[in-house]
Amino acid sequence: MASSEQTLNDASKSPLLWGLPQHLSGDLFNGATPVRLRVDQVLFHAGDAGDGCYRVVDGLLKVTMLSPSGSERILAFLGSGAVVGELSMIDGLPRSASVVAVRPAALSFLSRVAFKTFAKEHPELYEYLVTLLAARLRETDAVIAAGSFLPNKGRLACTLLELAGDFGEDVGYGRTVIRQKIGQSDLAAITGIARESASRIINDWERRKIISRSSGYYCIENKDQLQQPTLQ
Repeated sequence: MASSEQTLNDASKSPLLWGLPQHLSGDLFNGATPVRLRVDQVLFHAGDAGDGCYRVVDGLLKVTMLSPSGSERILAFLGSGAVVGELSMIDGLPRSASVVAVRPAALSFLSRVAFKTFAKEHPELYEYLVTLLAARLRETDAVIAAGSFLPNKGRLACTLLELAGDFGEDVGYGRTVIRQKIGQSDLAAITGIARESASRIINDWERRKIISRSSGYYCIENKDQLQQPTLQ
C-alpha cells in the first residue's frame, strides 16, 4: 500500500483519481472503453451530464471555464496518466468545466456504473478518495491565495514551475524543459493574466536567461531565479 505522504504528493499534482495507488487505479480502468480525440475536439462541455471519467493514455488536454464576458480561463493541462471528469462521476452532478484536446489524444473511458461496482468490491477506495480530496482542497486554497496576493510575475513563475513539475525533463546543468508545447495565450490563460502582460514578462525573463524557448518548448534555465522572493 502506498504511504499517505506519497498519496498526498501525487494528489497535489492533479485530478482526484490520479493519486490512487497503482493496484487500485490499474484494476479500476481494466476494460475501460478507448476514446480518441482530434486537436481542438471537445471531450465534454461544462454543464454536460457526468456519466463517467477518462484517463489520458497519450496526448494533452486542457480544462477550461468561460468568464461571464466570454474570456477563457484554463484551469489545468492534463497529460499521460491524468484522470479527468471524476468529480461528476462520483457525485452525479453536471460537468463543472469543459475539456478540449490540445494535441491528438488517446483516452480510456470509465462509466459511472463501472466505478460504483468497483467501489463496492473495493471499499478501501473511499478511504483513499477522502485523503485525496483533502489534498485537493489544500491545493485549491494555495491557488486562491496565489491569485489574490501574488503580482503577475509571481503568478506566472508559479505556473511555469508547476508545469515543470508535471511535464518537466531535467536536461542537465540545472535546466528543465517542459515537454509540452504550450502557447503563450494558453500560458496567460492558465495564469489568469492578460496575454500582453505575459508576453512582456516572458521576453524580460528570456533576456535575463531565466527561461528560454526552443521549437515551441519552454525551458527553465535558472530555477532559483524563478523562485526568488522578488517575483513573489
